[in-house]
Amino acid sequence: MRTTIPIIVAFLSGLVLALAPFFREDNWFGGLKQELTEWLIIVGGFTLLLGVVSITRVNWTAVTRRKEGWGYKVLTLVAVFAMAIPSVLSPEWSTLFGRADGSIYDWLFVNLQSPMMATMFATLAFYIASAAYRAFRARSVEATILLITATLVMLWRVPMGEWILERLPGDIPYLLNTYIMGGANMAVQRGIIIGAALGAASMSLRIILGIERTYMGKG
Repeated sequence: MRTTIPIIVAFLSGLVLALAPFFREDNWFGGLKQELTEWLIIVGGFTLLLGVVSITRVNWTAVTRRKEGWGYKVLTLVAVFAMAIPSVLSPEWSTLFGRADGSIYDWLFVNLQSPMMATMFATLAFYIASAAYRAFRARSVEATILLITATLVMLWRVPMGEWILERLPGDIPYLLNTYIMGGANMAVQRGIIIGAALGAASMSLRIILGIERTYMGKG
Protein backbone atom coordinates (compact mmCIF):
# COMPACT_ATOMS: atom_id res chain seq x y z
CA MET A 1 0.00 0.00 0.00
CA ARG A 2 2.87 2.39 0.68
CA THR A 3 3.80 2.12 -2.98
CA THR A 4 0.43 1.53 -4.62
CA ILE A 5 -1.44 4.53 -3.16
CA PRO A 6 1.18 7.16 -4.17
CA ILE A 7 1.28 5.69 -7.69
CA ILE A 8 -2.53 5.87 -7.96
CA VAL A 9 -2.58 9.45 -6.67
CA ALA A 10 0.19 10.48 -9.08
CA PHE A 11 -1.60 8.75 -11.98
CA LEU A 12 -4.99 10.37 -11.33
CA SER A 13 -3.55 13.82 -10.61
CA GLY A 14 -1.32 13.76 -13.70
CA LEU A 15 -4.16 12.49 -15.86
CA VAL A 16 -6.49 15.28 -14.72
CA LEU A 17 -3.91 18.03 -15.25
CA ALA A 18 -2.99 16.60 -18.67
CA LEU A 19 -6.59 16.37 -19.94
CA ALA A 20 -8.00 19.53 -18.30
CA PRO A 21 -6.76 21.98 -21.02
CA PHE A 22 -9.01 20.16 -23.52
CA PHE A 23 -12.13 21.02 -21.48
CA ARG A 24 -13.81 24.34 -20.74
CA GLU A 25 -12.98 25.97 -17.42
CA ASP A 26 -16.64 26.09 -16.35
CA ASN A 27 -16.81 22.32 -16.80
CA TRP A 28 -16.51 20.10 -13.73
CA PHE A 29 -13.28 18.75 -15.16
CA GLY A 30 -11.82 22.24 -15.36
CA GLY A 31 -12.97 22.91 -11.81
CA LEU A 32 -11.21 19.75 -10.69
CA LYS A 33 -8.01 21.05 -12.27
CA GLN A 34 -8.37 24.32 -10.36
CA GLU A 35 -8.88 22.39 -7.14
CA LEU A 36 -5.76 20.31 -7.74
CA THR A 37 -3.78 23.47 -8.56
CA GLU A 38 -4.81 24.98 -5.22
CA TRP A 39 -3.78 21.79 -3.46
CA LEU A 40 -0.44 22.00 -5.27
CA ILE A 41 0.11 25.48 -3.80
CA ILE A 42 -0.77 24.20 -0.33
CA VAL A 43 1.60 21.25 -0.62
CA GLY A 44 4.29 23.60 -1.91
CA GLY A 45 3.87 25.74 1.20
CA PHE A 46 4.33 22.70 3.43
CA THR A 47 7.44 21.66 1.49
CA LEU A 48 8.85 25.14 2.09
CA LEU A 49 8.19 24.71 5.81
CA LEU A 50 9.83 21.28 5.64
CA GLY A 51 12.86 22.89 4.02
CA VAL A 52 13.15 25.39 6.88
CA VAL A 53 12.91 22.57 9.43
CA SER A 54 15.52 20.56 7.55
CA ILE A 55 18.03 23.39 7.24
CA THR A 56 17.52 24.24 10.91
CA ARG A 57 18.12 20.65 12.03
CA VAL A 58 21.21 20.16 9.86
CA ASN A 59 22.85 23.43 10.88
CA TRP A 60 21.92 23.10 14.56
CA THR A 61 23.46 19.62 14.65
CA ALA A 62 26.68 21.01 13.16
CA VAL A 63 26.71 23.81 15.76
CA THR A 64 26.13 21.54 18.75
CA ARG A 65 28.88 19.16 17.60
CA ARG A 66 31.27 22.04 16.84
CA LYS A 67 32.01 20.79 13.35
CA GLU A 68 34.38 22.66 11.07
CA GLY A 69 32.86 25.98 10.04
CA TRP A 70 30.16 25.84 12.72
CA GLY A 71 30.34 29.62 13.11
CA TYR A 72 28.95 30.01 9.59
CA LYS A 73 26.13 27.64 10.54
CA VAL A 74 25.21 29.98 13.39
CA LEU A 75 25.07 32.90 10.96
CA THR A 76 22.86 30.85 8.65
CA LEU A 77 20.39 30.09 11.44
CA VAL A 78 20.33 33.73 12.57
CA ALA A 79 19.74 34.91 9.00
CA VAL A 80 16.92 32.41 8.40
CA PHE A 81 14.96 33.31 11.51
CA ALA A 82 15.74 37.04 11.37
CA MET A 83 14.14 37.15 7.92
CA ALA A 84 11.35 34.66 8.55
CA ILE A 85 9.91 35.55 11.97
CA PRO A 86 9.31 39.33 11.51
CA SER A 87 7.85 38.76 8.04
CA VAL A 88 5.10 36.41 9.25
CA LEU A 89 4.08 38.52 12.26
CA SER A 90 1.10 40.84 11.83
CA PRO A 91 1.92 44.43 10.79
CA GLU A 92 -0.97 45.51 13.04
CA TRP A 93 1.18 44.73 16.05
CA SER A 94 4.05 46.91 14.88
CA THR A 95 5.24 48.63 11.70
CA LEU A 96 8.46 46.65 12.07
CA PHE A 97 6.60 43.43 11.26
CA GLY A 98 5.38 42.24 7.87
CA ARG A 99 7.11 42.94 4.57
CA ALA A 100 6.13 46.55 3.93
CA ASP A 101 8.58 49.42 3.53
CA GLY A 102 10.36 50.20 6.79
CA SER A 103 9.87 46.73 8.25
CA ILE A 104 12.68 44.54 9.59
CA TYR A 105 12.31 42.24 6.61
CA ASP A 106 12.54 45.17 4.17
CA TRP A 107 15.62 46.62 5.93
CA LEU A 108 17.44 43.27 5.90
CA PHE A 109 16.54 42.67 2.27
CA VAL A 110 17.62 46.10 1.02
CA ASN A 111 20.74 46.53 3.16
CA LEU A 112 22.03 42.97 3.45
CA GLN A 113 20.56 40.52 0.96
CA SER A 114 20.58 42.77 -2.12
CA PRO A 115 24.25 43.86 -1.67
CA MET A 116 25.30 40.25 -1.07
CA MET A 117 23.47 39.13 -4.22
CA ALA A 118 25.16 41.91 -6.20
CA THR A 119 28.54 40.88 -4.80
CA MET A 120 27.93 37.22 -5.66
CA PHE A 121 26.99 37.98 -9.27
CA ALA A 122 29.92 40.38 -9.60
CA THR A 123 32.23 37.62 -8.39
CA LEU A 124 30.68 35.18 -10.87
CA ALA A 125 31.64 37.56 -13.68
CA PHE A 126 35.32 36.81 -13.02
CA TYR A 127 34.70 33.06 -13.17
CA ILE A 128 32.76 33.51 -16.42
CA ALA A 129 35.61 35.56 -17.87
CA SER A 130 38.11 32.88 -16.84
CA ALA A 131 35.98 30.12 -18.41
CA ALA A 132 35.54 32.19 -21.58
CA TYR A 133 39.31 32.68 -21.84
CA ARG A 134 39.82 28.91 -21.71
CA ALA A 135 36.96 28.14 -24.10
CA PHE A 136 37.43 30.85 -26.72
CA ARG A 137 40.65 29.62 -28.31
CA ALA A 138 41.01 29.45 -32.08
CA ARG A 139 42.05 25.80 -32.20
CA SER A 140 39.80 24.95 -35.14
CA VAL A 141 37.49 26.60 -37.66
CA GLU A 142 34.46 26.13 -35.41
CA ALA A 143 36.30 27.53 -32.38
CA THR A 144 37.40 30.54 -34.45
CA ILE A 145 33.81 31.25 -35.53
CA LEU A 146 32.71 30.97 -31.89
CA LEU A 147 35.49 33.34 -30.81
CA ILE A 148 34.66 35.99 -33.42
CA THR A 149 30.90 35.78 -32.80
CA ALA A 150 31.26 35.91 -29.01
CA THR A 151 33.62 38.91 -29.25
CA LEU A 152 31.22 40.84 -31.47
CA VAL A 153 28.22 40.04 -29.27
CA MET A 154 30.07 41.06 -26.09
CA LEU A 155 31.18 44.32 -27.75
CA TRP A 156 27.61 44.93 -28.89
CA ARG A 157 26.34 44.57 -25.32
CA VAL A 158 28.47 47.38 -23.81
CA PRO A 159 28.24 51.10 -24.71
CA MET A 160 31.92 51.44 -25.60
CA GLY A 161 31.81 48.36 -27.83
CA GLU A 162 28.67 49.58 -29.57
CA TRP A 163 30.36 52.94 -30.17
CA ILE A 164 33.29 51.12 -31.81
CA LEU A 165 31.06 48.88 -33.93
CA GLU A 166 29.02 51.82 -35.22
CA ARG A 167 32.18 53.36 -36.69
CA LEU A 168 33.11 50.26 -38.65
CA PRO A 169 31.93 49.80 -42.26
CA GLY A 170 28.40 48.45 -42.50
CA ASP A 171 25.69 48.35 -39.87
CA ILE A 172 27.29 45.68 -37.68
CA PRO A 173 24.95 46.17 -34.63
CA TYR A 174 21.93 45.67 -36.91
CA LEU A 175 23.45 42.55 -38.46
CA LEU A 176 24.26 41.16 -35.01
CA ASN A 177 20.76 41.84 -33.73
CA THR A 178 19.04 40.43 -36.84
CA TYR A 179 21.11 37.43 -37.87
CA ILE A 180 23.03 36.40 -34.74
CA MET A 181 20.66 37.19 -31.83
CA GLY A 182 17.37 36.95 -33.73
CA GLY A 183 18.49 34.18 -36.08
CA ALA A 184 21.11 31.66 -34.98
CA ASN A 185 20.81 32.37 -31.23
CA MET A 186 17.01 32.26 -31.28
CA ALA A 187 17.03 28.99 -33.23
CA VAL A 188 19.38 27.38 -30.70
CA GLN A 189 17.28 28.65 -27.79
CA ARG A 190 14.11 27.21 -29.29
CA GLY A 191 15.85 23.90 -29.90
CA ILE A 192 16.93 23.76 -26.25
CA ILE A 193 13.44 24.68 -25.07
CA ILE A 194 11.85 22.00 -27.27
CA GLY A 195 14.34 19.41 -26.01
CA ALA A 196 13.70 20.38 -22.38
CA ALA A 197 9.93 20.25 -22.96
CA LEU A 198 10.17 16.78 -24.49
CA GLY A 199 12.33 15.64 -21.58
CA ALA A 200 9.82 17.05 -19.06
CA ALA A 201 6.93 15.40 -20.91
CA SER A 202 8.79 12.08 -20.97
CA MET A 203 9.56 12.26 -17.24
CA SER A 204 5.95 13.25 -16.46
CA LEU A 205 4.68 10.29 -18.46
CA ARG A 206 7.04 7.94 -16.62
CA ILE A 207 5.79 9.28 -13.26
CA ILE A 208 2.12 9.03 -14.27
CA LEU A 209 2.56 5.43 -15.45
CA GLY A 210 4.46 4.47 -12.30
CA ILE A 211 7.73 3.70 -14.10
CA GLU A 212 9.65 6.49 -12.36
CA ARG A 213 9.47 6.14 -8.58
CA THR A 214 12.40 8.21 -7.37
CA TYR A 215 9.99 10.65 -5.67
CA MET A 216 9.16 7.82 -3.27
CA GLY A 217 12.80 7.03 -2.61
CA LYS A 218 12.75 4.09 -4.99
CA GLY A 219 14.63 3.47 -8.24
